[in-house]
Amino acid sequence: MKPSEAFGRRMLRRPVRAARPFNIGLLIPTSGSLGLLGPSAYACARLARDTWNSLGGLNGREIGLTVLNASESALSLGSELDSLIETGEVEALVTLCNTAVCRRVSEVVDARVPLIYTPHFEGEGLPGWVHAIGETLDRQLAPAMDWVAQRYSPKRWYLIGNDYSWPRRSHAVAISRIRSNGAEVVAERYVPLGEHRFESIVEDIRNLRADAVLISLVGGESIYMCRAFGAAGLAGKVLRLSVCMEENAVLGMGHENTDGMFVAAGYFANLESDVNGEFKERYRALFGDRAPMLNSLAQSVYEGIVHVQRQAQDCGRTRGPGALRSVRSGRRQSSDASRDPVFLGAVEGLGIRVIQPLVGEPG
Repeated sequence: MKPSEAFGRRMLRRPVRAARPFNIGLLIPTSGSLGLLGPSAYACARLARDTWNSLGGLNGREIGLTVLNASESALSLGSELDSLIETGEVEALVTLCNTAVCRRVSEVVDARVPLIYTPHFEGEGLPGWVHAIGETLDRQLAPAMDWVAQRYSPKRWYLIGNDYSWPRRSHAVAISRIRSNGAEVVAERYVPLGEHRFESIVEDIRNLRADAVLISLVGGESIYMCRAFGAAGLAGKVLRLSVCMEENAVLGMGHENTDGMFVAAGYFANLESDVNGEFKERYRALFGDRAPMLNSLAQSVYEGIVHVQRQAQDCGRTRGPGALRSVRSGRRQSSDASRDPVFLGAVEGLGIRVIQPLVGEPG
């Protein structure tokens, strides 16, 4: 058992008054680079909350959500979060944000309540008590790059990312993989969060005769980059790979700009499995035909609440009829990022077609 898992169980299994609601602090981006994920992340959290309550809640306690904006520009996040923890208004946190924000959040929280960090991340750099459940570079980026190398043999890679720790660490892993596969890196570029102009980057890609691009841009930046890429006529001519592109961004970039792009993630809305089919049925039943687009990052919030339940209730109960079911693991207990499958997908039109598992076995 990870130290973060043991910490969460110890904190959440303390005696409390049964009548008191169990409130989860939901830290999701509602503005900034990742703001496009806000509606779908909140929808996935609501589905998890409502399902848990329909199963009896936490030993009879109603499950509630308190939403805070976890964007990089949310200046009041620290003070608001500190107040909620100090007054006991939240007992656990589920967090979807970039790792720079998560580090700031962890400093405010200071191990006073469990913190579940849900998206893919570097695999390092967070306190040991933070329970990070997302895909790591060794299981997501590295095998995806190997697949591209074996299938298409690109020789000249261009790396573009936002200027913070996750893209920089991703590129360090990528450079090692590229060289081991007998190719070279023609450029490594970084842009600030919030950048919208990528014409000069695209021109640089063309001038350097890159035949593959690793895109480590988050949220809206990836949309603007791929629109500029398509406008320059490079879609379908230069391969693109991303481990942070998801279905919302694909919709935003437009079908004319998606040719020749591959993505790797632990979840895609188009995954064909019984557990994902049942999950999507419940999602549509709650939110209707105009529900926010399901995607890997937003769905990780659902998995985060599954982990909270696992930590808060005894093992026998979390494997029984009162348990939330992980969509990623296909098992009754919560997902395990060290064993769960990571999939490769091809962007086709306005969707992502699943090609194959890269690691792990589908549940």
